[in-house]
Amino acid sequence: MATDERTALATDLFDKCRRYTAAHEVMAAGLYPYFQPIEASDDTEVVVRGERKIMVGSNNYLGLTHHPHVLESARAALYRYGSGCTGSRFLNGTLDLHETLERRLAGFMGHESALVFSTGYQTNLGAIATLVGRGGVVAQDRLNHASLIDGATLSGGRTVRYAHCDPDSLRQVLAENAERGVLVVTDGVFSMEGDVAPLPAIAALAAEYGARVLVDDAHSVGVMGDRGGGTAQHFGMEGGVDLAMATFSKSFASIGGALAGPEYVIHYLKHHARSLIFSASMPPSAVATVLACLDVVEQEPWRRERLWANAAYLRGGLQALGFDTGLSATPIIPVATGRMMDTFAFWRALFDAGVFTNPVTPPAVPEAECRLRTSVMATHTREQLDAVLAAFGRVGRELGIIAA
Repeated sequence: MATDERTALATDLFDKCRRYTAAHEVMAAGLYPYFQPIEASDDTEVVVRGERKIMVGSNNYLGLTHHPHVLESARAALYRYGSGCTGSRFLNGTLDLHETLERRLAGFMGHESALVFSTGYQTNLGAIATLVGRGGVVAQDRLNHASLIDGATLSGGRTVRYAHCDPDSLRQVLAENAERGVLVVTDGVFSMEGDVAPLPAIAALAAEYGARVLVDDAHSVGVMGDRGGGTAQHFGMEGGVDLAMATFSKSFASIGGALAGPEYVIHYLKHHARSLIFSASMPPSAVATVLACLDVVEQEPWRRERLWANAAYLRGGLQALGFDTGLSATPIIPVATGRMMDTFAFWRALFDAGVFTNPVTPPAVPEAECRLRTSVMATHTREQLDAVLAAFGRVGRELGIIAA
């Protein structure tokens, strides 16, 4: 075959990039909601293109990104250790700060040991891909986070999904895979729904069938439980799951992730998890930030109390206006909006009214089940939440999403 014939038959991998026009079409309509450049922030309010917006789209649940102790701790670590570790945890990138954080997190989350990764995404990839392997099975809640799904794919094992928060469906999956090693994986708090996994039932089923459990507490640590220890603590079963994962980009005002569990499992992951061994380690200022946030969580429990009060206030206000907030039982409060372009129009009108929310559209949800994801912080004032509710009410009525 001649060279020009082979060229004609070849598929250019960039063709799909040229054909992708959906985002440009939304931009042309003036409704594009993503990659909005924040120029300044003071937790509950941000500045975008010179305009102030009330932020109800952030995961900064405890409002710690500007806490004086947090900022000073980050500054001190920056000047003591420098701006980065320039190496992996496995080689030259482990600081005494990393080990201090691991000891504190293990105790905070009710486990024997912990291991800090560079991101929460890498934590899930490393844990699942390393522990499951080709002969294993990952039982996934249908609405699990993408990092849990990708970790299962990388593992080479079999992935089986069970119906969302449905123990009967999970039982069927476990019964059908009783002869194989199974890791049951679930979000603790689901990031787009705001509901909570039935962890006691999941743990009981896993024990019955000899399976292991990993709970992704990304949106739970700092928020759930009487001390903020996560979903297991919330249910009074601290230490009752095999593995618990945490991220630092939510309540802990930084970036990074950690897995907590038995010491022998953590030791194995330290020497086998590729996402740990082949990634640069979490920088010093970020580690110091998380340690300082742990101090604040322990010393200022009022923040968690205020967070839950604010969540109840905003959820109740939205429901009173006639909005559908789905299954939300946490500070994550989705607002059903219908189809994608209607959702973008709703987002834009709220944005112009000074309210920053996050649109959730396909492929994250089905086409007819789009929503605006809102979340509250401990530091939101009632005046701010009232302004958010007023904007939602006005825009919802104008767009026909709620009754006029």
